[in-house]
Amino acid sequence: MVAYIFPGQGSQFSGMGKELYETNAKAKALFEQANDILGFRITDIMFSGTDEQLKQTNVTQPAVFLHSVILFLAAEKEIVPHAVAGHSLGEFSALVANKALKFEDALKLVSLRAQAMQHACELQPSTMAAVLGLEDEKVEASCALVTDDIVVPANFNCPGQLVISGTKTGIEKATVFLKEAGAKRVLPLNVAGAFHSPLMLPAQKQLEEAIANTVFSEPVCAVYQNYNALPVSNAAEIKDNLIKQLTAPVRWTQTVRNIYQNGITQFIETGPGTVLQGLVKKIAAEAQVSAY
Repeated sequence: MVAYIFPGQGSQFSGMGKELYETNAKAKALFEQANDILGFRITDIMFSGTDEQLKQTNVTQPAVFLHSVILFLAAEKEIVPHAVAGHSLGEFSALVANKALKFEDALKLVSLRAQAMQHACELQPSTMAAVLGLEDEKVEASCALVTDDIVVPANFNCPGQLVISGTKTGIEKATVFLKEAGAKRVLPLNVAGAFHSPLMLPAQKQLEEAIANTVFSEPVCAVYQNYNALPVSNAAEIKDNLIKQLTAPVRWTQTVRNIYQNGITQFIETGPGTVLQGLVKKIAAEAQVSAY
């Protein structure tokens, strides 16, 4: 059985999707539809933009989403996965793949999500940092020692790699505790703000209304959601978890374990980059991983 998995922000690169656009008529039509929906030619930036242009928030998230989803939808024959999952932004791609969301509705939500997150980032200086070589429980405990600031676990990526998120001072305070607990390294990340933390609450409120007003259908297979790492097939529950996702951690380690333990042993990463393939191998060493 096969799970299709979809990457998140950070996987973008100049030239992404260009070959697909030029060689696949269905893909070209979808890309042009996306240009119309967004109100600017995102394909020009995806295909030949600079790294700096691709890092713009209103571009990055829709670009990764489009590359992932169009790659999936433009396949020669319809793909029916046994399960889907996505890392952060990738969850929206997964929900198109399992037919819970229509392509155009998901793109509108992704675009709004990007703008709302950017606005939340501007309200308070905040950042993220990767913690390497420390057990998840010790990272959580170290963050909890910071009682006068905001710092929380944000991405449980794989054993020994957890990203924390919070105010810049909160991250600095937690770094001291993390190193005392035995972390090999605590690396500041070049990101716009504290994603998957309470500092994203303004964005969550903005996105909540849009999600509530969007039609979600019963999916063709379960999506393992970031919020609880569990398989979900109920449309109302999917919507609820998708809203909670912005301020809650991405439980990728547990997601992959749950998929694998439920008998799905093949993981196909669909979209730009190979990051998720590497994470899957570190979480479930016996799993088969490949790119679509």
